[in-house]
Amino acid sequence: MPDEDQDNEHAEGAAPVPRRRRLTIPVIAAAVALVIGAAGGASAVKMMRPTPEMAPLTPVAISAMPATSLVTIKGKVAEIYGNKFVLQDESGKALVETGRAGEDGALVTRDEAVTVQGRFDDGFVHASYLVRQDGRTEALRPPKGPPHRRFADFDHRP
Repeated sequence: MPDEDQDNEHAEGAAPVPRRRRLTIPVIAAAVALVIGAAGGASAVKMMRPTPEMAPLTPVAISAMPATSLVTIKGKVAEIYGNKFVLQDESGKALVETGRAGEDGALVTRDEAVTVQGRFDDGFVHASYLVRQDGRTEALRPPKGPPHRRFADFDHRP
């Protein structure tokens, strides 16, 4: 009668491989693959989801800009001050802050027609996107939400 453990016999000198060790590597590999897949999927969804500032907005007149909101304004560059410039349309002028992208003052030229999309707050437009007359779009800063008010949740302490 054949021995039931005949399949588990090993050549002389070779140590038997425990069953747990044989299963550990595939289980770890599967777990790593799942984590990488989940992270990749979450990143893809985040990149595909449009941010509010990427949504196309209809340009508004500079004199009619609502306070503390996303705006798109269109006009000609009137003056340049380092990383800021004055944009002028038929209704008025607005100071546009471009951040680090415009620090050298060469981002726009005087009398250039541009469309600026950003957040109007504190009396000037914090530009996020600059659209040139030929249709080229330049992202000036990573999109972000409205500014957070400092310690607003702590104002209602007992």
